[in-house]
Amino acid sequence: MGGGGGGGGGDDEEWLPRCPCPADVTIVLVGKVGSGKSATANSILGSKVFASKHSYSSVTKMCQMSRTTRSDGCAEPRTINVIDTPGLFDMSTTTEDTRKEIAKCMEMSKNGIHAMLLVFSADSRFTREDADTIECIKIFFGDSIVNHMILVFTRGDQIGEVNWKDMLADKDASYLQDVAKQCSDRIILFDNKTIDAQHQEEQLNKLLDAVDSVISNNNGIPFSNKMFTQIKEEHDRQNEIGVQGSAEQTSMPRHDIYDGYLMLITKMVEEKLNSTIEKLQKQLMEEQKARQKIESEVAEAKMRSEEEIRKLREELEKAKQDSDKARQFYEKFKWMECAIM
Repeated sequence: MGGGGGGGGGDDEEWLPRCPCPADVTIVLVGKVGSGKSATANSILGSKVFASKHSYSSVTKMCQMSRTTRSDGCAEPRTINVIDTPGLFDMSTTTEDTRKEIAKCMEMSKNGIHAMLLVFSADSRFTREDADTIECIKIFFGDSIVNHMILVFTRGDQIGEVNWKDMLADKDASYLQDVAKQCSDRIILFDNKTIDAQHQEEQLNKLLDAVDSVISNNNGIPFSNKMFTQIKEEHDRQNEIGVQGSAEQTSMPRHDIYDGYLMLITKMVEEKLNSTIEKLQKQLMEEQKARQKIESEVAEAKMRSEEEIRKLREELEKAKQDSDKARQFYEKFKWMECAIM
């Protein structure tokens, strides 16, 4: 597994790109409130674009996108689009505002997601709930999204590389180890507090190496699915309507056209979320039934076991009584034999 910004199951060379770098790269940061998403996004961008502070409530209130241009080993400078999200996909996703923000996130990344950074705080225990969040993302997007996932753990300044490696190897870190395995051990410790320019550049290069590895492993093709395709088609259609409307001097304001477009995407997201929730409820019911069946079988086995033990005890008692009776007869007849003689 990766260490302080290092690679996954092996050396950093495994993360070197093996195909041409795309001119545009889209990175989406996802994670719980307070995990350090915005700070990590700012580190990638090289400036404080997104509001970031340590807080128990979400500092990022809506999906935001910014971009930067980097020349980092590619033949030509490339644009890196960074999308910061307000604590999405942790399955508190039932409010209207959250649905709208998921819709915005998908609209911003309509051309596909090259890498999804799942951001966690390294100074907090990785729990079953964290692992379940990733399962929810897989259910929402589809299993193939894991091929584009990178685990990023912030607070590297507090943990340190040695402690981090010990934490990853800990036998009690099974949830984290299972998730890391799903992501092919693409896991990075990141320090957003460092003021060391060399360290900043080194860890950013390692993070972008991991992104390039994901891009390469997917043959340069970003993650997309049916919903992304529908959003892109609707976007192109709205653009066409806008162009025609301009030519015909339509009375409908541009922002009304965009709002209608966003409402359509929100409806798509809502339908997908509802189907995801239904799927989770069905899965939960099946798991509960399976658990109840096992509990019933265990109880029956216990009853059978207790009944079998009772029968064995009765048989043992009977055998003991028979043995005592036989011994008594033996002693009686032995005494009679001695008396006769």
